[in-house]
Amino acid sequence: MLKSEINFSIDLDESRIPDKIFWDATENPNEGINETKAIFISIWDHYHKGLLGINLWTKDMPVDEMGHFAVDIVGNLSQMLKDSTQDPKMISILEDACKQMTNHLKEQEKQDQGKN
Repeated sequence: MLKSEINFSIDLDESRIPDKIFWDATENPNEGINETKAIFISIWDHYHKGLLGINLWTKDMPVDEMGHFAVDIVGNLSQMLKDSTQDPKMISILEDACKQMTNHLKEQEKQDQGKN
């Protein structure tokens, strides 16, 4: 039987806030442990029919990057539904949300550039 593993290691500060997040996976194309600023893990609990989630980000994760991370998560969710359910209504809702979020980020970037 084939096996694939994903490992996370989180360095916490004295207040237990993530300072650094590292990950590695058996199928990672990059060698060694990789550092990241945020992780979003969702697990379906089929016994209780609900989500178990771990959402962590480091204290130095830039706000604009967190916005792009959220857009990518919603886009990934849309792709997952395309691959698994082919439910056109849910896919459309998520794609629309992604477009609205992307437009919002672009507007924020313009406003931020105008301030500089």
